[in-house]
Amino acid sequence: MSFILAHGLGGRSDLPVPLWLALYGGAAAVLVSFFALGAFWSTPRLTGADAGRPLPRALAAFFESPITRGLARAFAVVMLIATLAVAALGTNSSASNPAPTWLYVWLWVGLVPLSLLLGPVWRVMNPLRAITAGLARLTGDPEGELNAPLPERLGYWPAAASVLVFVWLELVYDRADDPLTVLVFVSVYSLIHIVQAQRYGRDWYSRGDGFEVYSTLIGHLAPIGLRSDGRLVLRNPLDGLVAIPRAPGLLGFVSVLLGSTAFDGLTRTPFWENLSGTAERGANLVLGTVGLVGCILVVAITYVGATAYSKRFLSAEKRILPLPELFAHSLIPIAVGYTIAHYFSLLIFQGQAGYILASDPLGEGSDLLGTATWRINYVLVSASAIALVQVAAIVLGHVVGVASAHDRSLQLFEASNKTRGQYALLAVMVAYTVAGIALLVGS
Repeated sequence: MSFILAHGLGGRSDLPVPLWLALYGGAAAVLVSFFALGAFWSTPRLTGADAGRPLPRALAAFFESPITRGLARAFAVVMLIATLAVAALGTNSSASNPAPTWLYVWLWVGLVPLSLLLGPVWRVMNPLRAITAGLARLTGDPEGELNAPLPERLGYWPAAASVLVFVWLELVYDRADDPLTVLVFVSVYSLIHIVQAQRYGRDWYSRGDGFEVYSTLIGHLAPIGLRSDGRLVLRNPLDGLVAIPRAPGLLGFVSVLLGSTAFDGLTRTPFWENLSGTAERGANLVLGTVGLVGCILVVAITYVGATAYSKRFLSAEKRILPLPELFAHSLIPIAVGYTIAHYFSLLIFQGQAGYILASDPLGEGSDLLGTATWRINYVLVSASAIALVQVAAIVLGHVVGVASAHDRSLQLFEASNKTRGQYALLAVMVAYTVAGIALLVGS
């Protein structure tokens, strides 16, 4: 058993239709959805944080119960301690040490379906919040009255930096799956954010912790959300999406997510393999870093360019509005679609190793959970099914993104410009769709 760093197990030969048909079909789906929205969605419909129907009282009480939240956070604290202990004391091989799987698969990938279903789960579970709360009690400041205010100008930039470091480690660093690497990363990451939270209070995590921000943004697409009056409600996920508060760095954060998955696909193409195959280790690290940053910049620049072009269709008094920030939320479902496409097979297959290896976490021959002799079931999902999920996730993510951008456009543009103002954004989304499918299943 070994750790799988090739995140997509499906490939071009596994797609039940020709690649060209998948590309044309994906682009057509986005275009058809755009023109259908223009024909049948002519006024703004999304009300954001004011939308939703209250959950049944018993279900709401369960989610809001201090016991439920306490158990969830206690589990996360135990997993943090276990990850550090196993990474430090277990074998230095991901084939027998579960720590890399727990970090890269259970946490990073597992947060996506959990957050899509239940909302910002990591805000509730975040073990660093629990540690910070404990330290606050020890220092006699449980309410954080002595903390400095968090500067608004920081926005999501600290979280974007946190995620950039993580995806660099995952996609560029050639020893990412070494338990020692996991130990160092988790320790340093935790220490940095705990220190910052001691300065700025627990609000730091909602802007600085990449994992919490990642879960929170995805959680806005969940059918369960918090209404503006504080009640848990069932809602249209699009209402949750437009309720994302504007803040500096949001586009930067989403660009890191989109650019990193694009880079992941790029590294599995023959072009990249030929480019990096003969290079030395140091050169490959430089090449990978440049490639990763380049992909992120391509996403950011093309989207900012599209919004800059769209600005000419605004009325004179609205041209001062920050369109990149106003439309940044529409990139989140696209990022989610790419993430599902790239990591679905990793979660299904390598995720099994998380509990298999947990039975003998230190590699001493124990069988604590009775799973030590189990093997990963690689026929759990067929390769063609994986390829279909990958394409469907990319296309659906773009369709949802187009719908959210369309509703925002109806609020900003006037008369015939409501359609013309979206053309540049549509072109970028179609390009992302085609490039995403090509990189994922055409490599």
